[in-house]
Amino acid sequence: MLEAVLELLKKINSYGFKSYIIGGFVRDYLLGIKSNDIDVATNATPKELKNMFPDSVVPNEDYGSVIVFVNGLKIEITTFRKEIDYIDNRHPAKIIYIDNLYDDLLRRDFTINTICMDENGQITDYLNGQKDLEEKIIRSVGDPVKKFSEDVLRILRAIRFATILDFDLDKEIIIAIAKCKHLLNKLSYNRKKEELDKIFSSSNAKKGIKLLIDLGLDKELELERLNKIKNTSSLIGIWSILNVCDKYPFNSNEKELINNVNKVIKLNNLDMNTLYKYGLYVNSVAGEIKGINIKDITKEYNNLKIKSRSEIDISSDTIMEILKKEPGSYLKDVYDDLENMIIHGKLANNENSIKKYLENKYEEV
Repeated sequence: MLEAVLELLKKINSYGFKSYIIGGFVRDYLLGIKSNDIDVATNATPKELKNMFPDSVVPNEDYGSVIVFVNGLKIEITTFRKEIDYIDNRHPAKIIYIDNLYDDLLRRDFTINTICMDENGQITDYLNGQKDLEEKIIRSVGDPVKKFSEDVLRILRAIRFATILDFDLDKEIIIAIAKCKHLLNKLSYNRKKEELDKIFSSSNAKKGIKLLIDLGLDKELELERLNKIKNTSSLIGIWSILNVCDKYPFNSNEKELINNVNKVIKLNNLDMNTLYKYGLYVNSVAGEIKGINIKDITKEYNNLKIKSRSEIDISSDTIMEILKKEPGSYLKDVYDDLENMIIHGKLANNENSIKKYLENKYEEV
C-alpha cells in the first residue's frame, strides 16, 4: 500500500510540484501501527490536481482538497494553505493557498500529526513530532489556547489521541483545556459523538474516560453519568449507562440496542425468557455492566432449544390447516404459545410433536 501512495507522490512531483504523506498515516507508520488513513499535502492547487487525476472527486465541504482512489484506498490530497479568521470556534472563514510546507504545518493541531514522508520514504519533521512520539506526549503546534479557540474539536481529538496511543497530554494542553472547555457547547452533538465513539471503543477507553472526568469535560459534554462506567468495554454498553439518547444522535439500530440494554439490566440475564426475547448480545452487554460472567450467559443462551421464532419447525400454512382457519391475528397467539412451550422444554421442536400438540389443544376448534 505504501508503495502505491509513494508512486502517487512521484506522479504529482513529476508535474513540478512538491507533495508529502502527512499526519496520521506517518505517525502510525513510525509507531508500527497499521493505518489506511492516508492524507497527502501538496503545493498543487485542486484545479491542477484535477488535471492530473481526472477521476478525482471534490469533497462536499470545499476546503482545498480532492480525493483520489488508489488500489481501492481513499486518499485525500490537500493544497498547502493558511487558514484565516476562524468562525464559530470550528471553521476558518477563509483559506489561502501557499507554496510552503512549513507554513502549512503551522496550522495543524498536534506535533505528532505534522510528520511528513516524501516520495522516497524519507521523513521530514520540522516541528519535532518524532521527539514527542518517543516521549509519548500530545503537544500543540503553537499556543494551545489559540488552537482550541480556533477549533474546539481539537480538545476531543487531544483526548482521543492520548487514549488510543496511550500518550500523556502536555501540561500546556491541560491548562488550555481548562480555559477553553466551555466552548464545547458550540460543537455539534454529531461531531462530539464521532470523537466520543472513538474514545469509548478504544481498548484503552478507561484512560479516555478518566481524562474526560479529570478535566471536567463530562459536564461540558452533558455526560453526567460518565463516572458510573466501571466495567464495560462495549460501546453500546457505555452509551446505555450514559443514557443520553435525548441529546446525542443515534441511528435506529443503536437506539433499539441501547433501549433494550436498559430494559434488560433490570432483569435476570440468565433467565431463558430474557435470553430468548433480547438475544445474546444485549444480555451480554447488560451482564458485563452488572458484573455477570459472560461465559455463563453464553452457556445459558446456547442451551436454548430455539433462538428465534423462525426456528419453530412448523409453518403458518400448516397451523392454519390444522386449525381449519384463515389467516388472522390468532396466529401470533399460537406462536407465542409454541415459543413458550419449546423454550421451557415442554414441547419438542419437530413438526410431528407440534402438530399433535396443536391438534390436542385446539381440538374443539
